[in-house]
Amino acid sequence: MFYLGEQLLQTCSQKRCTISQVMVHQEADLFSAPEASIWQRMHDQWQVMQRGIQLSLEKPRTSMGGLIGGEGIKLMQRVHTNTSLCGQVTGKAVAYAMGLLEVNASMGIVVAAPTGGSCGILPGTLKALQETFEWSDDQVVSGLFNAAAIGTIIFHNATVSGAEGGCQAETGSAAAMTASAICELMGAAPETSLHAAAIALKNVMGQVCDPVAGLVESPCQKRNGLGAANALISAEMALAGINSIIPFDEVVAAMGEVGRSLPETLRETARGGIAVTPTACRLKKQLADR
Repeated sequence: MFYLGEQLLQTCSQKRCTISQVMVHQEADLFSAPEASIWQRMHDQWQVMQRGIQLSLEKPRTSMGGLIGGEGIKLMQRVHTNTSLCGQVTGKAVAYAMGLLEVNASMGIVVAAPTGGSCGILPGTLKALQETFEWSDDQVVSGLFNAAAIGTIIFHNATVSGAEGGCQAETGSAAAMTASAICELMGAAPETSLHAAAIALKNVMGQVCDPVAGLVESPCQKRNGLGAANALISAEMALAGINSIIPFDEVVAAMGEVGRSLPETLRETARGGIAVTPTACRLKKQLADR
């Protein structure tokens, strides 16, 4: 078992394997199941993720609160005009991530990665990269196991809950998981994955959770888009040889401490941040009256 990034790297070195391979071995031991069965379960989850992306682009999906709907389609339309400021990869990743949050907010089926409120970042980014680099589903699934290892460490040493640690713990953790997975899929060493994860998490340190009307819709959807871009940028830095000055484990510990330090009003209670702006209060009243 590993609980720290340092332990994970030691295991990778000792067994001469990737982060994803270590995670598969650990899951098989934990559940006393064949590795093939563990692999198939993750493969099934990837199919759910892909189906969610497809559904989000077929037609606008209005959220339960009516605050969002159709944003993923709008972004994809802009990507197809070839005038996107973000380019094809980032443009698609952001569109897919935001689209999946629409599926979540309209009571569709998603995979918490690591939470429902951050469900679009990991699959949306990996799907955009899969289309670009022609990765097989098996390759992407290995990336999901890598991401799961990073999420496990964050869960054990900090939190992935917005109610406990703010949005940094949800979309920040998802971006860290995604950045790490990207590095392995690009052939980088395990150390590079952890540098990417640390960079991504540092980029949103202190981000609050302030859902309008208490719904996982706004600003959650746009932060999923930001998380996808954050993951890509962080991975790009790490792949270029730019290391995180602060080790991953220390970054995770710092995120946990920052989350505990946030006032309750900024931890998914909808009693602070943009959730109490005049417009947000008006929208909340309209929803209550409806």
